[in-house]
Amino acid sequence: MENLHLFLAHAIELESDSARRYEELVAAMEIQGSPEVVRFFERMAHYSRLHLRDAIRRAGHLPPPLRPEQYCWPDGYSPEAAAWERVDGFLDVAGAMTMALEGERRSHAFYAAIAETTTNPRIRKLAGDFAIEEAGHVALLEAELARLPETE
Repeated sequence: MENLHLFLAHAIELESDSARRYEELVAAMEIQGSPEVVRFFERMAHYSRLHLRDAIRRAGHLPPPLRPEQYCWPDGYSPEAAAWERVDGFLDVAGAMTMALEGERRSHAFYAAIAETTTNPRIRKLAGDFAIEEAGHVALLEAELARLPETE
């Protein structure tokens, strides 16, 4: 990806999806009666909204979304939207954490691949910074998953 505005449009869409998905997980975990997990996902949604604001600030404004065919997603859809059609009130904590972890890993891979392949130094720096942030989210989710009790 060589166009800065195109990169930022992708980042805005990805981070919007991320915040929206974490809000869905908050609602699902409220149904499950898991207040600690609700707070964790609220924090993750907050991080996504911060990243979204950062991408909008860097773009200078909120650009109109691209048409679906203009996005260059690795699998044809936003990395944060991939596995989220399964969010409902029956989702358990481990499933929710795993789903969020998969999304964060895909987001990290998306940004890291752009940082590695672009020839645009501004995009390389931004994508690298975003990849580092996503790696932090992966680490947070892995730590939370490790804290969960083993299930039969």
